[in-house]
Amino acid sequence: MELKQEKSWKMERGEKTNMKISIEGIALIKKFEGCLLESYLCAAGVPTIGYGSTKGIKLGMTITQEEAEEVLLKDVAIFEGFVLEASEMPLSQHQFDALVSWTYNLGPSNLNASTMLKVLNKGSYEDVPAQIKRWNKATVNGERVVLDGLVRRREAEALLFAGLDWNNV
Repeated sequence: MELKQEKSWKMERGEKTNMKISIEGIALIKKFEGCLLESYLCAAGVPTIGYGSTKGIKLGMTITQEEAEEVLLKDVAIFEGFVLEASEMPLSQHQFDALVSWTYNLGPSNLNASTMLKVLNKGSYEDVPAQIKRWNKATVNGERVVLDGLVRRREAEALLFAGLDWNNV
């Protein structure tokens, strides 16, 4: 898989940026999170609502579609910060989007502890997609299992990181 590494003038100079997720990155998150307006337990047993929001969620809660959109954007802004803080290498927009989606789903602790981040921070961009794909398991009934939905999501994130079309995953 060939990576498209597009660099902005800030990236060329090695400056940190205040990147924001693009519409494409939001679309990937929405596709794989789905949107439920009543709280539920996700596959990992965590109370969730909207587009995968978990902070302060309790079973029995409801929100409107407009509230789900607002919460998503607020949540994503937090995860943008986690990615910017952890990454030591310049990122193109599609790479940033893929990492924000990954971190939104898996959390900043997993990002910071991941081999994926170590590989990225060494500048081995071409090896990052394989590392993204490794994170396809969840704990279900106390057991680590591969989930088809996570396999698909990780494939989409790996393709997006590489600058390739992920829409048919």
